[in-house]
Amino acid sequence: MIKKNETRDVYSAVADPTRRKLLRLLAETGESPLHKLTPHFQMGRTAVSKHLSILKDADLVKEKKVGRETRYRLNAEPLKEIEDWVSFYTKFWNERAELLRQLLQEEENET
Repeated sequence: MIKKNETRDVYSAVADPTRRKLLRLLAETGESPLHKLTPHFQMGRTAVSKHLSILKDADLVKEKKVGRETRYRLNAEPLKEIEDWVSFYTKFWNERAELLRQLLQEEENET
């Protein structure tokens, strides 16, 4: 179990489709309270709140109190780690696709 002061891994936080949808909703709305996020899911407030807690542990979501209401907003900075990881493999596969294209072109020129 993760201790309160430890941060959760960004990759495991975004591995769940519900949490990815929460991130998308927060990106679109800017800031939302729990009661406005919950109707987008087929689960109760407690379950959505648990998903938000996991995202908060990964520093992907920030919260602020406004009166008695807690509002949540996206903190996209930790997603940079995923972008960097994916961009390496994007470059890798683009290079491989270019090599394949060159091989096919050479083969076509030989016939």
